[in-house]
Amino acid sequence: MIPVSDTVRSRTTPYVNLAIIAVNFIVFFYELSLSQVDINNFFFDHGVVPRRLVDWWEDPSGLEEPFTIVSAAFIHGGWLHILGNMVYLWVFGDNVEDALGHLKYAVFYLVAAAGAVVLQVAVDTNEIIPMVGASGAIAGVLGAYLVLYPRATVGVLVPWFWFFGAIPLPAIFLIGFWFVMQLFAGITAIGTATGASEGVAVWAHVGGFITGFVIVLALRPLIRVRPLPPRRRLGRDVF
Repeated sequence: MIPVSDTVRSRTTPYVNLAIIAVNFIVFFYELSLSQVDINNFFFDHGVVPRRLVDWWEDPSGLEEPFTIVSAAFIHGGWLHILGNMVYLWVFGDNVEDALGHLKYAVFYLVAAAGAVVLQVAVDTNEIIPMVGASGAIAGVLGAYLVLYPRATVGVLVPWFWFFGAIPLPAIFLIGFWFVMQLFAGITAIGTATGASEGVAVWAHVGGFITGFVIVLALRPLIRVRPLPPRRRLGRDVF
């Protein structure tokens, strides 16, 4: 299911969210300019390699290795990878930024990225394949959105049923289903050679989601959330 819109309207321009999306695309277009050898080196230099991060933790030296927690969140492995991530960030990120404020949202996004890495590395300490992508941080955004707007309605496109247009689904169902699927995939991947599900670092998704959910749940009494618009009969025209 691909989210394309929601019923929550932001009060402010999501400058940080737009900047994050822009930086992701700038980095991706830079990747496209590299040769295959150079792109492999780029991934290994700036992606998170769990084994190297564990080694650094045991014997800290320099900041290059821990900085990959940030840099990896802006690197993607292909068009489907970046487009899928950026669509989710476009739909859900502006509302979370609106609720938290620009600066707090920027810090929150990076903390969610770190939470994603921590859990994935804890599960898969000996992995030497670089972990890249914004999905862990975006999972944190989903966790925050679920706390802030569980009753919101999200318009989703379902593969092979495009002709139906955007189908309205409750955010609590869409995001809850997504999280359960990630958790199930992570559990089934435990004990495999890579600890990942078909090359996807699903425990990073789980870690990012839990990080975002817990942070915003703790801050919820301090956050002013814009009331949802009155319920209307849903149809294509809503989205």
